[in-house]
Amino acid sequence: MEKKDIAVIGAGSWGTALAINLSLNYENVGLWVYEDELIRIINQTRQNSWFLPGVDLPENIRPTSDLEAVVNGKKELILAVPTQFVSQIAAKLSPFIGKDCLIINAGKGIENNSLRTIHQILEDELSLIESATVSGPTFAMELAKGSPSALVAAAKSIETAKRVQEIMTSPCLKVFTSTDLVGVETGGALKNVIAIAAGIADGLELGYNARAALITRGLVEISRIGTALGARPETFSGLSGMGDLVLTCTGDLSRNRSVGIKLGKGLSLEEITDNMKMVAEGVKTVKSAHDLKQKFNLQASVIEETYQILYKNKPAELALKDLLKVNISSEFSGVRGL
Repeated sequence: MEKKDIAVIGAGSWGTALAINLSLNYENVGLWVYEDELIRIINQTRQNSWFLPGVDLPENIRPTSDLEAVVNGKKELILAVPTQFVSQIAAKLSPFIGKDCLIINAGKGIENNSLRTIHQILEDELSLIESATVSGPTFAMELAKGSPSALVAAAKSIETAKRVQEIMTSPCLKVFTSTDLVGVETGGALKNVIAIAAGIADGLELGYNARAALITRGLVEISRIGTALGARPETFSGLSGMGDLVLTCTGDLSRNRSVGIKLGKGLSLEEITDNMKMVAEGVKTVKSAHDLKQKFNLQASVIEETYQILYKNKPAELALKDLLKVNISSEFSGVRGL
């Protein structure tokens, strides 16, 4: 039976793709769009040509800039906005939602300075009973076009995770459940950092061996930080860990890998980001990852050198040399629970 109404907050490529997926299950999908010009474009062309060009939006997706109207009366909301703006959006949502509203985070990042994951920001800022997160190896363009995809829905309670599973599952999207909310969010955020590192390696033309090594060692660093935060180690072998990491480090649609490739070819971070319309979450998350590494006194050389390249102007070739000098121990040392 088709459900009636749901809303997506954020009309970037991922928010728009999720709205398209939800339109298969819901009679009406509200889509909150920040830019008035983009609303005009969508209404005229039925395409989000800024962020998801070439994909027609079903007629039951209704774009609006009126936040109150789009969230009013909704029991579930999908939040798909850049991590560093979540707190600001939460403040705008606060007057219009109740504590029993389930907000399903679809973003991937860790807030700078506070080092909060998105569910922590939402629950702190909105005093929610509970929030949830969906994550996994999914490029927006492929989901929007109906390619087979998979996500994991995470919440503190299995009942809430199953509720999200029911909301998100469609003929082209398989949704699994997890109660490791911290692990799912940490994996989804930190894989973007490793994707930048893998892109740098590709930009330097280091070859497939180097890329594979970065992916697998990057996963260990993600697991070290994640388990220090209280995540379960097995989560990082799943969709929001290894699955998303492999996709983002190897796929040509990855914005974070693209940033890394350009860095490896000698462009500055400012030159790259000045010409980007869509946010590469990993650029900001590198700072948070570095701070978490320092906070827990963890060995995470890939994250360290990526931070040095992005924010300390370290030449990529020198970072590579220093990375190869790092003393090594057993393969999974520092991962709690293993």
